Amino acid sequence: MADAFAEPVPGIAVRPVTGTTVHRDFKRSYLAMDAWTLYPAAGSAGRPLVALALDGSNDVTSAEMRIGRSDTASDVQACTTPPAEATGTAGTADVGGVRATHFNSSDAAMSHYLSADSYRVVHGGACYAIDLIIAGTRPEVYDPPRTPPFTQDQAKAALASMLAAVHWTH
Repeated sequence: MADAFAEPVPGIAVRPVTGTTVHRDFKRSYLAMDAWTLYPAAGSAGRPLVALALDGSNDVTSAEMRIGRSDTASDVQACTTPPAEATGTAGTADVGGVRATHFNSSDAAMSHYLSADSYRVVHGGACYAIDLIIAGTRPEVYDPPRTPPFTQDQAKAALASMLAAVHWTH
């Protein structure tokens, strides 16, 4: 089966994930913006590679895995240092057989929310940002209140399956 996304060697690839839609941009979330990484440093110059959005995602609740890449020396040097927006203690995790820095973050503003599990990897001389994002709007602010398309637990399980589809081209 062909990958849903693949870069030339050395790079990153993602196997198809049932129940997701593949996008080549990051233009779906109010708080997440559309930069190559969830919290880019000033002057950062990367690019979005691929996003897998959970089917049913909407403005009430969405779940998405975003993968971006930067080849600039400053982004590669700072790649595995969590941003100031990270919460809790950063750790390490295995992503497709490659060691990654893992951290969490969250944000909220004007009834909107975002929570993310983020992974940062230096591979083949590039910095990769893998952000698993749950975002949306509190459903009770709508009149009448709206029902989210899936629960937070369902979104987390779906994001875990998306992360498991990531592998590296060598």
